[in-house]
Amino acid sequence: MTALQRLDQLVGEQASDLARILADHRAATFPPTAQKGFRRLTGAEVGKLLAVAESRVRQVATDNGLGQLVNGRRSYSLEDVTALRQALASGERTRDRYLPGRRQGEGLQIICTMNFKGGSGKTTTSAHLLQYLALHGYRALGVDLDPQASLSALFGIHSVIDLPPGATIYSALRYDDQRRPLRELIRPTYIPNLSFVPGGLELMEFEHETPRAFGASGGGGLVFDRLARSFQSVEEEFDVVVIDCPPQLGYLTLCGLIAATSVVITVHPEMLDVMSMTQFLAMLADVTGVIFDALPERLRPNYSWMRYLLTRFEPNDGPQAQMAALLRARFGAFVMLNATLKSTAISDAGLTNQTIYEIDRSQFIRGTYDRAIESVDAVNREIEDLILKAWGRS
Repeated sequence: MTALQRLDQLVGEQASDLARILADHRAATFPPTAQKGFRRLTGAEVGKLLAVAESRVRQVATDNGLGQLVNGRRSYSLEDVTALRQALASGERTRDRYLPGRRQGEGLQIICTMNFKGGSGKTTTSAHLLQYLALHGYRALGVDLDPQASLSALFGIHSVIDLPPGATIYSALRYDDQRRPLRELIRPTYIPNLSFVPGGLELMEFEHETPRAFGASGGGGLVFDRLARSFQSVEEEFDVVVIDCPPQLGYLTLCGLIAATSVVITVHPEMLDVMSMTQFLAMLADVTGVIFDALPERLRPNYSWMRYLLTRFEPNDGPQAQMAALLRARFGAFVMLNATLKSTAISDAGLTNQTIYEIDRSQFIRGTYDRAIESVDAVNREIEDLILKAWGRS
């Protein structure tokens, strides 16, 4: 039997081959000049987003020269929706209804989504929440803190193919003189009001460099608040930040926790996943307890809220329903009232690096699509309510 070559050489060659295959696949699927975009919306969809009748949408669009008429039907780009929102908000009494972003004195909300176990729906939850907030008039910033960069891929950014060195969030965290301001790393997306900072494999350098920096800092004050201090430089430009943490309790996740004002822990309600979450929570308590005690008072986070979100939930599955009931009975209001349902519409959209908001309804049976988007909307509305309450609004 032939001996296996050195593992580092073998996987290095295979990584290069896979990157080349992916690049060829994308070139064959999309022309080199293609960019990811968002589909046009119907009048009914715009009316739902703006919470007005479709006839009102049509009237305001006509008055302002918005929308496009094709085959007797008017459709709208996201830029049209933004202009409609501005037009509807022109009256002082209706401004907050259509432009709900934070007001003077309301702090930047930073939501950290996390779990120890991959496949819990963490990245999909982050993407849906970011798009929901932007579509509803909030200025949102997504930060991919995961070296696997799955959230970046959902936003059309392949970290290996598309990004030059130094273009990920790692550049805002690194300890040497190549550190860059966060503002230089923020990229606009194809969705108005939504900006993004990608992740990538170079984030692993932060995990390797931090133990040495922690010792040099004499307590971690200059280590774990690096992300939080980066946000301070751009906080006036955004209403909500959503951080997608890696599926592990490392230094990156701890930086996200220190920066956060709120936490969403995603959990798939099956026995093995809940067992894994139990271990994660125990480790989280031990590690954060030590770190928070070591931090100066000014750096200790003060969370507005923390919630468990049930994901990929099948309410007709007996064991899942029992596990969900167990979690609700034990943790009460800490478990979100709404859950993200398991759906072929959501999973099929993910196969093409899309979300349920991006994919066209006509690609699915109407009931399948409607159930999926209703569950996602319900989850995001609940989080939106928590954000508003953190700002002191009813």
